[in-house]
Order: sequence, then C-alpha cells, then structure tokens
Amino acid sequence: MSPNRGEWTADRMPEMDDRTVVVTGANSGLGYEATRAFARKGAHVVMACRSEDRGEDAKRRLRSEDTEGGHRGSLEVAELDLADLSSVESFAESFGDTHDELHVLCNNAGVMAIPRRETENGFEMQFGVNHLGHFALTGLLLDRLRETPGETRVVTQSSGVHENGDIDFADLQHEDAYDEWNAYAQSKLANVLFAYELQRRLDDASADVTSVACHPGYAATNLQRRGPEMAGSTLRLWAMKAANAVLAQSAEQGALPMLYAATAPQIEGGEYVGPGGLMNMRGPPSVQQSSDVSYDRERAERLWEVSEDLTGVTYDLKAATPAG
Repeated sequence: MSPNRGEWTADRMPEMDDRTVVVTGANSGLGYEATRAFARKGAHVVMACRSEDRGEDAKRRLRSEDTEGGHRGSLEVAELDLADLSSVESFAESFGDTHDELHVLCNNAGVMAIPRRETENGFEMQFGVNHLGHFALTGLLLDRLRETPGETRVVTQSSGVHENGDIDFADLQHEDAYDEWNAYAQSKLANVLFAYELQRRLDDASADVTSVACHPGYAATNLQRRGPEMAGSTLRLWAMKAANAVLAQSAEQGALPMLYAATAPQIEGGEYVGPGGLMNMRGPPSVQQSSDVSYDRERAERLWEVSEDLTGVTYDLKAATPAG
C-alpha cells in the first residue's frame, strides 16, 4: 500500500551528496535501516559498530540486498564500543583525523531491559551505553560538528518508555536496587534530557548545530531479544517474539522518526519526534511532546554536570564573540 500524500517517508529525504553521517549501532535494526536510507540519498555513512566484523557483514548485506535504486553514497565501518570510554575516545580521534566534516550524528545504539551488567568503566550498562557513551561521543565530536559549514544535527534516540523514567541521583548506577525496566526508563529519559539541554547550550553559544530527540515507537528489532536471552528466559523471549509479530511495525518504519529528525528542513532544535499513529507506537513521524519531567531544566543541568564528572568529557561551548 502506498503512503498517504501527507505521510512522510524516507523517499522525501533531501539529497545528501557530499554529506557525512555517523550512525551508532548501524549493523542491525533501526541503525541498519537508517544507514540504508542515508546511503540511498548519497551520504557517506560511518557505521559505528561495537563489532567491526558484524559491521562489515552489515555493509556487505546493504550492498547486496539493496537493488532498488542502489546506493549513491558510500559506507565505512568503524569500531565503537559505547560501553568503553577509551573506545569512544579512540573512535572520535580517528574520525577527526580522517574526516573534515560531520553533518549528522545519530546517537542510535542501545541496550534494553537486560540483567544488571557494568561497563568497562563501572557504570550500569543501560545508563552507561544509552546515555553516558553517547554523551561522551557527542562532546568529543562537537568541534567537528561546529566546524562543518551550514547546519549540522545531533539526533538522540530515546523511547516512549522514557515517560516512566526518573533520574535517581542517589542510586544512579542502580547498585542498591535494580529493576531492568526502571534502569532502561532512566537511561531513555536521560537521552531526552540530554538532547534538550544540549540545544539550550548550543543556543547560548550561537552554534549552528541542532539537537533533536526521537523515538521509534514499537519497532521489531533484535533489541527486544537481548534481555530475555541474557536472562535465559525462554518464556519472555517467546512473549517478545509474539508481541513483535502482532503489534510492532517494521524496523524500516521505526527508523523514520530518526531520519525525519536528521533531515527534515522544518525541524527545530529541542524537538521530539516519534510515530504519529496509534498510541504513538506506529505510523509516519511527527513532532510530539515528551514527558513533563523531560522539560525540567534543573534536572537536566544536574544530569549534565554528573555526566561530565563520570565521563571526563566537558563540552567546549563558549558563546560566539560579537562582531565588531
């Protein structure tokens, strides 16, 4: 069935020749589909993946599967483990050495509702990967984003589950009590708080960089399988598979809010994009309201300060010097 005339699809993305895009978690799910769409429009896409082997496999699949129109752009695989800040630093340093421009950074990779694990730096895994890893990555790539001519964008992938979240500053790493869904909700709220606070700081610095948050609704990806598989719960795994089959939209559809946030000319900084259909779980992308707590500036500023302390990454966002 063809989309309604008013519905936004990836075909409506602007041409992206001579533009460079970084997509984290590009080897599967939403990142894979976003990479395909960017490349079809002519972009050079850096596929930032935890496993270079899986990234190269995904690159080969994209080249072999996409016979409809083909890729006008180009693909590059680079290793990035968001659970290891040394890997984040290495990726950013290598990118800066080999790329003069960065037009779009898609903070997409993540983990969901997994048994408690810790990152290489001792952070609770969901908070460490979903928020802190991307916080550090964005800060380390910020100079390249600001130096690139024209508007550039940072798109941070959240989830509708953020509406159930809060930031527990007293037990940020969930060492005293751990519930996988509470931890996931906290990390996804942190994504939105970060996206909004980043835009406020960019505005204060008169930087021509746009920060946008998005969510995919309910999209069928491998993300839902990881938690049950790690917990060894066959029942939960089958329940997830059944829900995906009945309720979820495809990963291709789920990637549309991220693509819209990354490319639509009407997007403004500090917006939140998600599917505009049934209960915001499916349908074409639209600008929406996030949870009330996500607009709490005091909470966002405190999270920013804590994130700088934990990652050791500080943002150089000095205000522009007036002319004259």
